[in-house]
Amino acid sequence: MHAFGPGLVAVFVGGTSGIGESTARAFVRHALSPHVYLIGRNAKQASKIIKEMRESNSSAEVRFIKKDISLLRAVDEACREIQPPNGVNLLFLSSGISKGGEEINNVTETEEGLNKKLSLHYYARMRFVVNLLPQLTAASPRLSRVVSVLGAGGEGPLILDDLSLKSNYSLRNCSNHAITMTSLAMEELAQAHPSISFIHTYPGVVNTGLTRDLGSIAHMGAKAFLALASPWVIPLEESGERHLYISTSANYLPQSRKGDKHADIEPAMNAYFLDSCGLGRPNLKILRAYHANGISKKVMKHTMGVFDRVL
Repeated sequence: MHAFGPGLVAVFVGGTSGIGESTARAFVRHALSPHVYLIGRNAKQASKIIKEMRESNSSAEVRFIKKDISLLRAVDEACREIQPPNGVNLLFLSSGISKGGEEINNVTETEEGLNKKLSLHYYARMRFVVNLLPQLTAASPRLSRVVSVLGAGGEGPLILDDLSLKSNYSLRNCSNHAITMTSLAMEELAQAHPSISFIHTYPGVVNTGLTRDLGSIAHMGAKAFLALASPWVIPLEESGERHLYISTSANYLPQSRKGDKHADIEPAMNAYFLDSCGLGRPNLKILRAYHANGISKKVMKHTMGVFDRVL
């Protein structure tokens, strides 16, 4: 990271818990005089994190912006507060629903008329990207990167006449749409903005501690799953270090600076689709087919239409 010099600016959406927090802590530990924005809802947790960050790196400047970013207007409010003079070097997106019960299992809509889970996993994240494109562009040719942590390589079929899942909501459909639309949007954005790296990651099985927020039955089931999967579970701090590598490594340069591509990255794509080790995800057949058939443009048109309607 030091190759990029001091004063890197990073925005962590979902930065007060889970992989976002862990990656933000790693960023502060390793960066020279970093400027960090943490976006989240938990001010008490943010204060604790910021105190510990400053203890680990006294040169760090860390600011908390309290927003419920399931609402797109709150995303816009947050972005108006993110105006560093030399641009944004890293936009790290890991927001999601951290509680179980009805928020996950039912069709819970925000007051803006969007499914809450789909908004947090897709629409709000894309709104941050679209809003901060000028700042990300301004940061180039230094580090200029967008990382969305979700489910790269797990793309599935889209219901093309109901992308917002107004009539076809289910957990499976929500997961398919969030993951697949993220990948298609990343590919479209990487093509349109070649000075910025766009990365979609699959983090693997990470024990983020979210099981404590689940209902009793779901909590027991999640704990049982983690116990069975323990040989493959990635510790939270290690996941943060891995995502720091993905967020800063020269292996993932933008289109305008790529030259010879990383040997393990899908050769025909503009964005990067990575696993927890930073290697290219296999099985991108459906993604490539959708992109070749113009579905990525349809997804971006739909996304911008949602923004126009809501805002």
